[in-house]
Amino acid sequence: MFGTSPALSVTEVGDCVRLELVGMARGEGASLQEAADELVRAVLRLAAAVRSSGVSMSRELPADVEVFDFLHELGELAAAGVDIRSRLFG
Repeated sequence: MFGTSPALSVTEVGDCVRLELVGMARGEGASLQEAADELVRAVLRLAAAVRSSGVSMSRELPADVEVFDFLHELGELAAAGVDIRSRLFG
């Protein structure tokens, strides 16, 4: 299990709230809740892609293994019917 979640940032851009899992995905909306919902959808898309296709690493472009482990963990939770919000924002 991934020890900690990647850094989470919240910014306001005009009338928009941006919630970003730094270096991975972001969600935007008129409220923090809308931004969180969009972020969850974006992370679930990434997690499903990692879980379904697997990931191969390249020596030329090293990957952040912890990020892929985190996405795989979220994909496993989602596949088991668990709401990933507590893990993502916890």
